[in-house]
Amino acid sequence: MKLAALISGGKDSIFAIYKALQEGHEVTHLINIVPARDDSYMYHSVNLHMVELISAACEIPLVQQESSGIKELELDDLTLALKKVDVDGVSVGAIESQYQAGRVKKICDALGLKVYTPLWHRDPEELLNEMSKVLDIRIVRVAADGLDESWLGRPINVNSIEHLKALNKRYMVHMAGEGGEYETVVLDAPFFKKRIEIVKSEVEWQGDTGSLKILEAKLVDKN
Repeated sequence: MKLAALISGGKDSIFAIYKALQEGHEVTHLINIVPARDDSYMYHSVNLHMVELISAACEIPLVQQESSGIKELELDDLTLALKKVDVDGVSVGAIESQYQAGRVKKICDALGLKVYTPLWHRDPEELLNEMSKVLDIRIVRVAADGLDESWLGRPINVNSIEHLKALNKRYMVHMAGEGGEYETVVLDAPFFKKRIEIVKSEVEWQGDTGSLKILEAKLVDKN
């Protein structure tokens, strides 16, 4: 099946592409929606410029569409983006968000497209362990009890997964960040032809939430 992949640059959408390629699908385009508001219900807004580097790293063409970011109206912008590509279906990295998955399905149904959701209702701990073995994932935004400034820039690995398990038990933090507790960026994946290296970044912290702003990054050859 020819797929267009919705991506934000984070772990879920990138891992969904990895699974699609493993299963023999062809990912012909990356689709990225750029919201005008930071509080978009549908789309991420942190470090979206990294999506262009991800497209270059994996050599899959990128289609970007600006969006109002206004609830429900922003769905029209996804429709516009999907009308620009000739595919059979859409890859989505949703795990538990019925809001996101339901609205994407409605749009795809209207366009006659199938929805590919390989992460849907997967166990979060199992999923993180699987992701951490093949992706280089860095946390770039935190917004939950127990996730302080020290988490910004931290990789998702065995140690951080154990800490997330503890935070899940104590504060009910969703281990995969599905409730917006944290956001990520992927620097390398098996289907990347080159990996991404962060050259310069800075932390923005506002009391109990913050982001790692990536100011400069570049593509480098894989070892």
